[in-house]
Amino acid sequence: MSEVTRSLLQRWGASLRRGADFDSWGQLVEAIDEYQILARHLQKEAQAQHNNSEFTEEQKKTIGKIAACLELRSAALQSTQSQEEFKLEDLKKLEPILKNILTYNKEFPFDVQPVPLRRILAPGEEENLEFEEDEEEGGAGAGSPDSFPARVPDLNGIDLTPVQDTPVASRKEDTYVHFNVDIELQKHVEKLTKGAAIFFEFKHYKPKKRFTSTKCFAFMEMDEVKPGPIVIELYKKPTDFKRKKLQLLTKKPLYLHLHQTLHKE
Repeated sequence: MSEVTRSLLQRWGASLRRGADFDSWGQLVEAIDEYQILARHLQKEAQAQHNNSEFTEEQKKTIGKIAACLELRSAALQSTQSQEEFKLEDLKKLEPILKNILTYNKEFPFDVQPVPLRRILAPGEEENLEFEEDEEEGGAGAGSPDSFPARVPDLNGIDLTPVQDTPVASRKEDTYVHFNVDIELQKHVEKLTKGAAIFFEFKHYKPKKRFTSTKCFAFMEMDEVKPGPIVIELYKKPTDFKRKKLQLLTKKPLYLHLHQTLHKE
């Protein structure tokens, strides 16, 4: 086993354990996110060309089936039905299979088939992201993601710090838009006005109308400001600084993914 493959299996195993931990703790949003990200990576490996993969065709079939199980568990967590078709106990049986994928030669414990790999978006195809377009925006293709500025307003919408813009998205992958940028608040969290929140507005440029529009927004309240990753929901415009009439952007599992770092003076 090469060092690259060893490291890859360790990362996959860690991701699976993280998802299962979130799942067991009842943190369903985080669990779904972890399962779907891992499933996507496994799907890519399962469908990689022979000369681009260290795994055999049989091993890639098993990897594809593990991805299918992750999709099933993710779907079960999002289902409104009381009976879960694919349980957490089932998912935990995948860990030793994934860990020992190079030597695993038993029959796969679940009757599943590898799911097709989701198409990777090329630059300029971001209008196909699974956002639900508002009718007045003219449907798909109305514009493209441009930036995701951050602002810290009080309950009246008055900015307490300068608005921090971001560069254009660095890449698009599946239903993800990656910005990969650090934003530093210009004021200590402890010194912000009571009721303040950190807002993120997803901006996109409309070529036909020649202006930048707010597509959706997300926000973090002060009790959510803590070190580490966080996944927050996206809401329909207009941006509601009072947080009184919030409407989710979509029923689909689309979120804003952030990683927070707190600095001491």
